[in-house]
Amino acid sequence: MFSKLRPLIFKFDPETAHNLAIKSLKLNLISNVFDTNKNDPIFKTELFKKEIENPIGIAAGFDKNAEVYNPLFKIGFGFVEVGTITPLEQYGNPKPRVFRLVDDKALINRLGFNNQGTKNVLNRIKSNPKQGLLGINIGPNKDTKDRINDYLIGLNTFHEYADYITINISSPNTENLRNLHEQTKLNDLLKSIILEKQKLKSKIPIAVKISPDVNDNQINEISGILLENNIDAAVISNTSDSTRENLIDIQKHQKGGLSGKPIEKKSNLVINKFYNLLKGKIKIIGVGGIDSGKSAYDKLLAGADYLQLYTGMVYQGPNIVSIIKKELKELLIKDGVKNFREIVGNNRSS
Repeated sequence: MFSKLRPLIFKFDPETAHNLAIKSLKLNLISNVFDTNKNDPIFKTELFKKEIENPIGIAAGFDKNAEVYNPLFKIGFGFVEVGTITPLEQYGNPKPRVFRLVDDKALINRLGFNNQGTKNVLNRIKSNPKQGLLGINIGPNKDTKDRINDYLIGLNTFHEYADYITINISSPNTENLRNLHEQTKLNDLLKSIILEKQKLKSKIPIAVKISPDVNDNQINEISGILLENNIDAAVISNTSDSTRENLIDIQKHQKGGLSGKPIEKKSNLVINKFYNLLKGKIKIIGVGGIDSGKSAYDKLLAGADYLQLYTGMVYQGPNIVSIIKKELKELLIKDGVKNFREIVGNNRSS
């Protein structure tokens, strides 16, 4: 069905098409009737000590304002991460700010944390009890004078309502945000988060979302800081502000973060480097270029414990989880695997 509708959907600019998708989910116009692998033991796992039906989540950026997390659970996602949410509502960067690179199965966005702010999102979450495992991704306002305090506001606001909170330090669309990857700045931020958690007497798991554009030295430093601060998970990775060399679409020079198929291998490489350093002490949520069973399989082999996607759904449609599960199950059965966790980090393909 989606393959027939896609040419029509792609006539709209990407941001309009995205808003239509949110409205369709709100109205429950999209059902999950094709999922024949519901509750299959091959996909069962736990995330932050809570059982989930499968390890495939939707990445932050799709449901920015926490409007459709329950419909997303219904169409098959094992967990949902909403946001990025900043303390104050903000418009983001000027439009146009999202570009489809159809020939590359990619998107470039320079949205800039457009969202309705913590207060509005909190009220929505309070009035719509979650029906699955919900992560909330938080970040600072563009014009804030105190970035660390903005993260603390997000933590204070959502720690009682989320199953985990992701600290986004890796969007390329907020000026100098990626400076928080620097050793001292990241350590200061995470120590402040942990101290605030203690004050709140909160046990909320904390994840950190990392750029795919980090070098080996940064990977070593960041791994050490995550371990030192007992962070629960690393989301690897966000969009890339490089990786343009092999793109063929005419929009490849647009400024912003590149997501989708072209960053798959880069993301897998970064995941594998973190996996070898973190040694299972910190869970890895792998993101970047997942659109099939094979791409999911390769992420798991690289060292991802869980998976997230967004751009893949733009190109494959709302039934993408069912498609991935069907293809992934075939690959796992071929390997004689009883549960996908058995292959995590078995990087036989490289």
